[in-house]
Amino acid sequence: MRNIRAVAANTFREAVRDRVLYNLVFFALLMMAAAILVGQISIGIEKDVIISLGLTAISVIGILIAVFLGVALVSKEMDKRTLYALLAKPVHRWEFLLGKFFGLVMTLGVNTAAMAVGLYAALWSVKHPLAPADAYILVAVYLILLKLALIVALALLFSCFTSPFLAILFTAGLYVAGLFAGDLRTIQAVGLDPATLRFMRGVSYVLPNFQNFNVMAAVVHGQPVPGSFVWSATVYALLYSAIVLAAAAVVFSRRNLK
Repeated sequence: MRNIRAVAANTFREAVRDRVLYNLVFFALLMMAAAILVGQISIGIEKDVIISLGLTAISVIGILIAVFLGVALVSKEMDKRTLYALLAKPVHRWEFLLGKFFGLVMTLGVNTAAMAVGLYAALWSVKHPLAPADAYILVAVYLILLKLALIVALALLFSCFTSPFLAILFTAGLYVAGLFAGDLRTIQAVGLDPATLRFMRGVSYVLPNFQNFNVMAAVVHGQPVPGSFVWSATVYALLYSAIVLAAAAVVFSRRNLK
């Protein structure tokens, strides 16, 4: 655990110093400021517009950080030749991957928290005091963070065996496919034979179902999110991320770094 903590702390420090993060967070906060303006134009639904745009900004900016920095976690170390010096020490490859994973997840947690504060500030400036139902926004932010952690795991997996460009494409493509995983299980397409339908349903269980983390519609309308839903989403994210990271560790351990 000491090696994992050391790699995670170093990854966190490097990511925080990266100007890209500050630019993306600034863009997200700017988007929330735009939400205030749009909310003032939308008479009667100011609050709904601000929450919707704010959560969308947090999700989109987080995805960009998770994909691009997640892919760069391994390739950047190899390009700088720092990976070879690190692995020459008593640090296993799987410890290196886990440290990188936790370091970027911590970075995403800090940035997500900063953007959540900006969202609450935007909401308070338009309609204050805040209502008790506004606390549900924190649940949505938490589920977004779970989704981002899963994306980081996927980005790490692809970066272990392919180029950064392809890893970005694979991660983004799998994310888009995962948005429709739930639909594949209930599809009733006309003209498709039963074998094809069974195959599509089977694929839907392999794909990461990112709809498990989407509660924006409920939060925007002030509806509570069931605790069972949050618990099942948490377990799903942990198990799926663990499987992906285990696969990444196996692939990375067999990769020839010479």
